[in-house]
Amino acid sequence: MAQANRTNWRNVITIVSIMILIGTEVFGIAVAAGWAVAGLFELGDPVSYVLMVLFSLLGVYIMLGLWRRSVAIEPLTE
Repeated sequence: MAQANRTNWRNVITIVSIMILIGTEVFGIAVAAGWAVAGLFELGDPVSYVLMVLFSLLGVYIMLGLWRRSVAIEPLTE
């Protein structure tokens, strides 16, 4: 019989903590960059919101790459 994989909770807690810490910074920078670029070029509020969303999508892509690399280094199962 095949043995079921056990969850390595130490690695799970480590990766979740990293994702919260880095994610907060990435999305904070994304929103601030959208607001700053729109303000710098006086593009108005609607364009500001669009830039915030676009930079946030870039942040999601960055976080997905971080997740993949983190799980490759610290496997969630044994």
